[in-house]
Amino acid sequence: MGGNSPCASCKLLRRRCAKDCIFAPYFPSDDPHKFAIVHKVFGASNVSKMLQELPLQQRADAVSSLVYEANARIRDPVYGCVGAISYLQNQVSQLQMQLAVAQAEIVCIQMQQDPIMVEANPQMVLGQADDDDQAFLLQNQCFNFANNNASSSAYVNIHESLKRESIFGDIVS
Repeated sequence: MGGNSPCASCKLLRRRCAKDCIFAPYFPSDDPHKFAIVHKVFGASNVSKMLQELPLQQRADAVSSLVYEANARIRDPVYGCVGAISYLQNQVSQLQMQLAVAQAEIVCIQMQQDPIMVEANPQMVLGQADDDDQAFLLQNQCFNFANNNASSSAYVNIHESLKRESIFGDIVS
């Protein structure tokens, strides 16, 4: 920026902001917290080197990524943003399992109502799925459904076996 208003990095580092300051376009003076977090996690020298190695058109995205990763590292010093990604992947896996269980329950109910139609075209009921996991789930779920005569207890049994401890220490259900 240069001149009267130094950028956030130059303010924090207590130095004069030159006209060609590499930080000025990405760390404006009105958002000092943004640079403070990046500086705390990565260091000003390292960030400067990273930005100098990148073409101008990629620097803004790099700064955005550095800010995101720095915030994640402050929240979770060990895993950073990988911890958040793992947590979300676990949620997706659990939701996929719940969807498979719900689809299996639908098939079981349809088999009880009209077993000939389901046996003739099982792919249509499962949404074109030919997955071994869904076939296994379907067989076991139908067996549980027939034996227990209540789909909710079968769902609870499967759901309880899926409970895992997340990387954040809480039980993911």
